[in-house]
Amino acid sequence: MKIGVISADIASESRVAITPDAVKKLRKLGFEVVIQSGAGQAAYYADELYQAAGADIASSSAEVITQSQIITTVNDLPAEAIESLTSGQIVIGMLDPYRNTQLDTYATKGVTAFAMELLPRTLSRAQNMDVLSSQANLAGYKAVLLAANEYSRPFPMFMTSAGTVKPAKVVILGVGVAGLQAIATAKRLGAVVEASDLRPTAREQVESLGGKWLDVPMSAEEAETAKSTGGYAWTPSEQYVKDQAAVVDKALSNADIVITTAQIPGRNAPRLVHGATLAKMKAGSVLIDMAAGTGGNVEGSVPNETITTDNGVRIVGAANIPSMLAAQSSDLYANNLVNFITTLIAPASDDASASDASANLALKLDMEDEIQGALAVTHDSQVRLAKR
Repeated sequence: MKIGVISADIASESRVAITPDAVKKLRKLGFEVVIQSGAGQAAYYADELYQAAGADIASSSAEVITQSQIITTVNDLPAEAIESLTSGQIVIGMLDPYRNTQLDTYATKGVTAFAMELLPRTLSRAQNMDVLSSQANLAGYKAVLLAANEYSRPFPMFMTSAGTVKPAKVVILGVGVAGLQAIATAKRLGAVVEASDLRPTAREQVESLGGKWLDVPMSAEEAETAKSTGGYAWTPSEQYVKDQAAVVDKALSNADIVITTAQIPGRNAPRLVHGATLAKMKAGSVLIDMAAGTGGNVEGSVPNETITTDNGVRIVGAANIPSMLAAQSSDLYANNLVNFITTLIAPASDDASASDASANLALKLDMEDEIQGALAVTHDSQVRLAKR
């Protein structure tokens, strides 16, 4: 049984779904692997490394699809690749399911498509499959480095004979995996860090990393609701929204660097920084909008572009930061996929020979399984994705 690896077909994507190390792990499970020639080149994985790991090299995506029962990808497959799929094949990747316009085609083709973003993150056995966390961790780190490169002053405090250089003031809006890594990285570089999030439970995490929590007063009832619903699922009161805007506005007016990380699956990113706040920020200050690809947290941000406002504020639309760390993000992503693929394997029968893994290999698709069922967006010629 073969697993195929398709090359990304967009210029902004340098990652690859399966790395040479992952090929070795899949072969131990009994799979064969075929990879499109050049698929790993942008992540510094040459075809020769895949061949040394035991993979076959195909000249085109069509050849990969023809040979494979399971096709792995970073983002959604291009339309022409989906048209060449056949019933019973499996596609695994970050398929952006709530914005994906091709799910009906997958279903019509009889393909089972798994969207890795839908992984239930509260399941302990699913943690090693969590692509959002693995990619966001790297993105939070790199976002701070992007900001440091754009900022015209240093991050740490310097004591010199010519005077004292004050540390940069960094504000992080959104304290998930990316936000926490951004706080830790900015602190390591010597910045003074403040952070805000709709989840009051994030305060302890922020302070444990040395950041200052931007506190917004809320009633006991609001605090309990925010805690029980996980933050962004909570609909805050009009007064809370007004109070939070005032706190954020004041913090950003004094900030040198702002990094926004807030994204909501299935919806446009929440708008956290408006034009009125931008107008109050200092010339030379920098905003890194990590949600630029899904609508943007910052008013005026443009995906993959850097915009300078009339008052000298630089807005970086960082739409795909993990791709900037393609080698490492591919490693982590590939491990996530391998861990998920192991859940698709049926246990070998007791009388089967253990010496030949490929002979014992069989797939078991189970939509009642809490992981498979959550990730499957198409199966049995139907779209299974719940609307949001």
